[in-house]
Amino acid sequence: MKVKEHRVPGERNLIAGMLVDAVGTGMYVPFSLVFFQRITGLPLPTIGTVLTVAGLLAMGAMPVGGWAVDRFGARRVRLALYLVRGLGFLAFPLGTTLPVFALVATLAASGAQAFPATQQALIGELAQGEHRDRLMALARSVNNSGLGAGGLLAAALVQLGGDRGFLAVAWLNAATFFVAALFALRIRTPHPIRPATGRQRAGYRAVLRDRPYAALTVTNFLIALGYSALSVLLPVYAVSQFDLPASVAGPLFAVNTALCAFAGVPVGRLSRRFARRTRVAAVGALVFATAFLGYALLDGMPHQGVMAGLVGLLVLYTIGELVHSPSAGALSVSAAPADARGRYLATYQLSWALSQTLAPSLFTGLLAVDGRLPWLVLAASSTAGAVMLLAVEQRLPAEAVYTTTVGAVPPAGGKTPEARTPSRGRAG
Repeated sequence: MKVKEHRVPGERNLIAGMLVDAVGTGMYVPFSLVFFQRITGLPLPTIGTVLTVAGLLAMGAMPVGGWAVDRFGARRVRLALYLVRGLGFLAFPLGTTLPVFALVATLAASGAQAFPATQQALIGELAQGEHRDRLMALARSVNNSGLGAGGLLAAALVQLGGDRGFLAVAWLNAATFFVAALFALRIRTPHPIRPATGRQRAGYRAVLRDRPYAALTVTNFLIALGYSALSVLLPVYAVSQFDLPASVAGPLFAVNTALCAFAGVPVGRLSRRFARRTRVAAVGALVFATAFLGYALLDGMPHQGVMAGLVGLLVLYTIGELVHSPSAGALSVSAAPADARGRYLATYQLSWALSQTLAPSLFTGLLAVDGRLPWLVLAASSTAGAVMLLAVEQRLPAEAVYTTTVGAVPPAGGKTPEARTPSRGRAG
């Protein structure tokens, strides 16, 4: 008999906000450089440099966001970040001079960089046990659905409105953040965490002294490099190695987005049948490694079979993503003490930011040596990450490794063990 999965308090508003946010993000991501060129009138090389520098400067917002989550709560910080991001996109049409554009770009990037850790911290406050994994899988599915819908909407606006269409995209993107903020206002956490006081508020030194969590963060960096392969490496690999048209990136992105949107929840449900998050995430990393090895071997295939190979390996890559992501995300949330969750997750999120920052230069440098080399490096890093996940399992708290050690849905207004600092007993 199938057991109905219960929603956690605040889940509907959480997911609704995620969907609206993703639609807005999807509206400008596919057209980002052209989008900013039409709005600001600045040259493309200048825009690219400003966005890169803004992204690096915005990484400083991540530890600040983690501190704010621990001080004020994830719900309030999430609401504030929605407002900051919305105001940033409202201000982009004013950025017709370089200093103003740089300032606005840094503001918007800071909000975007600080957001993922805040989102995960809020999921940690709303749900426990396997419901964290379920919400992580649902969030990824909803995010991909929204990104796809936003991309289609932006394409229609630009096609119909020309330059005015780009301005409409900026305003609509800003509006989606304000609408998402309205949904955030309706969320009530069932067991809010009280701010740490006195010696408990030890700052980031306490995070860095937690060696198992530091190892988990390094492990994620090794695996997170693979998440940049689809957007950074695969299109240029297909064009440079096989003389395929640049437009091939569109269908490949569409396959990945569709699979993430429609298969994310079923794959996540299947993964939760296996109790140890570390092992599920390790399996996802090994599937990644297998797909990367396959891409390296494509170089010797007949030209007629290359496109089929690219798509088939992309499906395998996406399966690895769907298996790894929810379990790894829930693991990072559950391994963090509740009263310092914001700082812990901000530190963990640096592994994602650093991998995304290094990926373009790393991949292009390796491609210049040999087209197969970046794929072999990714296969090695994903395998190393899987091995490290298994090695660190014994040193992590049992409530982080296992999905069923605590109640999944806390009673509204009730006290739970996780409202205090959780037991740091290790998994056996």
